[in-house]
Amino acid sequence: MVLKKKPVWLHKRVCQRTENYTRTLLKDLELNTVCEEARCPNISECFSNRHATFLIMGDVCTRSCEFCNVKKAKDKNLLKPLDPYEPERLAQAVERLNLSHVIITSPTRDDVFDGGALHFANTIKAIRNLIPDVTIEVLVPDFKGNIDSIKTVIDLKPEIFGHNLETVPRLYAIRKGASFETSLYVLENAKKLSQNIFTKTGIMLGLGETMDELKELFDKLIKIKCDFISIGQYLRPSLKNIDVYEYVHPDKFEEIGEIARSFGFKHVESAPYVRSSYNAQKYLSCGRN
Repeated sequence: MVLKKKPVWLHKRVCQRTENYTRTLLKDLELNTVCEEARCPNISECFSNRHATFLIMGDVCTRSCEFCNVKKAKDKNLLKPLDPYEPERLAQAVERLNLSHVIITSPTRDDVFDGGALHFANTIKAIRNLIPDVTIEVLVPDFKGNIDSIKTVIDLKPEIFGHNLETVPRLYAIRKGASFETSLYVLENAKKLSQNIFTKTGIMLGLGETMDELKELFDKLIKIKCDFISIGQYLRPSLKNIDVYEYVHPDKFEEIGEIARSFGFKHVESAPYVRSSYNAQKYLSCGRN
């Protein structure tokens, strides 16, 4: 079963008039956002509220996940060296946008010796030096399961350490170059390295997963003490990407969210337009209560 036409609950109105300040600022500071690169459906809402998920280490990925719209490094010349001044520019953006919570993510950079872990750490450091009270969430690649890279990021004490599983183990062929076991290892060891840092993951529905597979996934995450999970609808960003298998009804999202909560997560967001960074501050407020 492959579905083409979006149902009525996925027809989201977009207003671009109020997002110009954020977009202009990011352009002036030569910063990327995953909001733009991944064609996130929430971009207008987030930019209008001066929210953004910063994409560090360039806008080209060394992997070829079939669901993702970030540019792929088919030509290795597209991969630029990491910009040592990017952390300071990003900190300036956080200050000028008056953010209280900042989210930092990146494409996978398998060409960099530590996967970019030190660049994540330098970015956290630059933000904290300029705005000490801001809370920081990182959404990292799998670092090929390198424990030293995981520790490099954890040592800078972000409030939330995130890594997305994206889907259930049976469907992992869509994550070329990744493995479910490695991703689970990243989350498990982040928590082992610091019990005081919240761990978070995100998955997409509509790829052909079953309810039993979702329950097994929730169980595995709770066993490694994962605190938060976001659950959203997979939306095909372009014709180059994998087709949507199913558009999951909002009522089903609510049901799946309740099932996830019953497993013991500290906070769950489950709705069609939920993305890993959407309503991000809710996770911290719930986790601390």
